[in-house]
Formats: sequence, C-alpha cells, structure tokens
Amino acid sequence: MKTLDTLTFDNRFAGLGDGFSTHILPEPIAEPRLVVASESALALLDLDPSETQREVFAELFSGNQLWSDAEPRAMVYSGHQFGGYSPRLGDGRGLLLGEVLNDAGEHWDLHLKGAGMTPYSRMGDGRAVLRSSIREFLASEALHALGIPSSRALCVTGSSTPVWREKQETAAMLVRLAPSHIRFGHFEYFYYTRQHEQLKQLADYVIEHHYPACLEQPQPYAALLNAVLERTAEMIAWWQAYGFCHGVMNTDNMSILGITFDFGPYAFLDDFDAKHICNHSDDTGRYSFSNQVPIAHWNLSALAQALTPLVEVDTLRETLDLFLPIYQAHYQDLMRKRLGFTSAEDDDEELIQRLLTLMQAGKATDYSLFFRHLGDQAPAEALKVVRNDFVDLKGFDAWGADYLARLDREGFEQSERQTRMHAVNPLYVLRNYLAQEAIAAAEAGDYGPVRELHEVLTRPFDEQPGKEHYAQRPPDWGKHLSISCSS
Repeated sequence: MKTLDTLTFDNRFAGLGDGFSTHILPEPIAEPRLVVASESALALLDLDPSETQREVFAELFSGNQLWSDAEPRAMVYSGHQFGGYSPRLGDGRGLLLGEVLNDAGEHWDLHLKGAGMTPYSRMGDGRAVLRSSIREFLASEALHALGIPSSRALCVTGSSTPVWREKQETAAMLVRLAPSHIRFGHFEYFYYTRQHEQLKQLADYVIEHHYPACLEQPQPYAALLNAVLERTAEMIAWWQAYGFCHGVMNTDNMSILGITFDFGPYAFLDDFDAKHICNHSDDTGRYSFSNQVPIAHWNLSALAQALTPLVEVDTLRETLDLFLPIYQAHYQDLMRKRLGFTSAEDDDEELIQRLLTLMQAGKATDYSLFFRHLGDQAPAEALKVVRNDFVDLKGFDAWGADYLARLDREGFEQSERQTRMHAVNPLYVLRNYLAQEAIAAAEAGDYGPVRELHEVLTRPFDEQPGKEHYAQRPPDWGKHLSISCSS
C-alpha cells in the first residue's frame, strides 16, 4: 500500500496543451476537516486507509497543499444544456489535479470539485457546498456497489468557509475519481469552434488511452462512436432497471466512457412512476425517468454531429441506429435477473412491461422493495405479500399467474432462486430522505450518520443486523423532497 507521499502521477491530459485546459491552482478552504472517505476508492490509488487519519490528507484535498507532481488543470468544453447549446462551459468549480498511476497500470483522474474560480466559472463562485458534495459522494459509491457504471468518490472535505446559495452554507470539496473526465461536450466545443485539428487530436487521445481496440478497425473514429454508444446504452439500461434518475442529462454531463457522473438532483425511485421528475428546475420534464432513454440517444446524436469532420454522416447514422436494440438487450437481461430468470423467452418483454404498467397504476408500489420481497419467500407466498401494493388486483393476479408459470419453466428450488434474486435486488438503496437526514447531521457537525449510511450502501444486497431502518419505505415527507441544481 502507498502513502500520500508516494503516489505516482502521470499527467497525460495536461500534455494535450493549453488549448484543452488551463493551468490554475485550487483556492483553499478554511479549517478543512474530513467528512467521509471511501476505502474501496482509496484502494484504486493503492492508498492505505490509515492515510485518512493524517492531517495532511484533509490539507491536500482542500487546496491547502499540493503534490509537487500534480498539475492542476481546468478543462474547457461546451454542451447542450436542457436542449440549448452553451458554447463555452468548462470546469467552473473543479480542477483535474492530475492522473495517478497505480500499481496495476491504471490511470485515475484525481478531480477536485469545489476548488474555486477558474476562467470557466462565468458568474459562479467556484465553490461546492457540503450538502451537494455529500450527495455526490453517496451516489457515486452507492451506484458502484450496485454494479452501475459510475465515477468514484474518494472523500469529502468540509470547512468553515461560508458560501451563499439560497441561504448561507459552508464550502466543501469532493475528490472524484474516473479513468477520464472527457465528456461529449469536449468534442462539441472543438467542433462548433471549428478547431477540427484539435478535434482529431482529442479523438486520437481518447482512442489511444481508452479505446485502443478502435485502432484495429477500418474506420477508427466510427468505431469510437460505436464503442461510446455501446457503453452508454448499457449504463442507461442499468439506470432504468434500478430506478435511477440522473436529473441533468446535459451533453456536458455525459462521460465519453459511458459512466455516471456529475450528480446533481438525482433520485432513486421510491413509488414507481415512469414520469418522475427529480429535478424541480426541469419544468418541462425533459429529464424525467421515462425520457432518459431517448435523451441518451439525443445526446449521442449530438456527439455524432461533432464527429462529422472525421466520419461520413451515413456511417454515423447507421451507428446511432444501434442504440435502441443494444439498450433493450441490456435492459431485458437485467430485468430478467431481477425477476429470477436465468434464460430468455420471447414473451419476457411483455411480462416486464405489464408489471411496470400495474406498478404505475398503483402508485404505491415501492420499486426497489418489490423485487427484494419477490425473492424473500416461495413465489406464490411472495406474490401474496407484494399484492397489497397494487390497485388493479385482478390484473396483478393475472400477471402473477403468468409469472409463476414462467418460473416453473426455470425449474429452480426456492433456496437457489432466493440466493440468485437477493444477489441482484438490493435491500438498501440511496433514498433522498436518507441522504437528507445524513446531510442535516453533517451540517450540524456530526459526520457519523453520513459515514454509517455510506457503509450500509457499500453492501446493498446483504442483510445488515441493526440497520433495518435503512431498508424502510420513506415517510411521506421523504417522497417529495425538492432537489435542484443549486450546489
């Protein structure tokens, strides 16, 4: 294991030059203190967990100190925000401190969010607040534990530095890890500013470091879009299968690696509602739960547009046509597993859709707990338990009969079925009210609840004695929390 003093930096993105990012130092926050850290994220850097106990840990991740080999850069990019093009965005409150090379040969971006003003801050102050930093930390690590492709979160550092949003809050910094922070918006920036040489340079960089298999294809840039599309389709399938709402699917929030990042007003579904809007700033419902699939395709189309100087339009269109079939294949596979199926049948899609339609009509069916409870007992008994949450009892009974017949064709014993279903259906999910309770405690100076919630969410499929309250349905107030982009 390594110490903070023995990390190896290999800053490849910085080597692209000043046309891609700006060198700038982080602005320190006052009286830094560690709020929470992820041991599994520390392991990605080969860092010993005991390093979090050193005073220098909070100093480094609050801008008060800096590694000599770090090279902080604020990236420049653009993007479509709520459908409208913003020509120059960039890291307005974050910095890519550098890239850490671990002993396995993996590069991990060390990204400091809330690091102060940059040339891309526009009217912002460059700060992040404690609540938003905690929310992103919890979401990153919770999604990872569920198996959903995501950026990682190393730690949150709190402070006494005041920040004004709707009210006075305190500044915090989040350290985010990812193999790359390049977004769809990076390609859009160089396309719309007609910097096509830099566009090609960026595409070559991404292929070399993240998609080297594309070099073996006759058209490497077309293969790049294909690879990004496949990963994005899989990510969206995970979101939809597990009831995750991102909330702000702007193209500048879409990773070129097909991982979830830039968390804002996200939410996991409580009661199932396909039309759920988790961002109260989203007046039109552009980023509602049901719209995440078509919006992902729209965003990929925006990326394809940016690649037109490198790839024929007809080839790009053919690639885009692959999105929905790839998404559907991943989604159906995930939902089959959640229902306890190990094989595929032609009628599975209809069976899944009928269930969701019944859930939607009931508006009282807890999306996560339904699947968990479905595996708790023998199928017939489990159906009797979950039946109480449905309004259309006749319709549910008909669905249940077809579900039992489908299970019979699988031919597994209940114990094996339960083990298999509990391995993919979480008992614990990051509900907004749980995050809010932990945030309220942290804002009062008690970091115990956020650390405990994080620990529970690292093992979402395992029953954890004494943690039963984390598996409860939310109270009424917890279902209607207002979450905005303000952070």
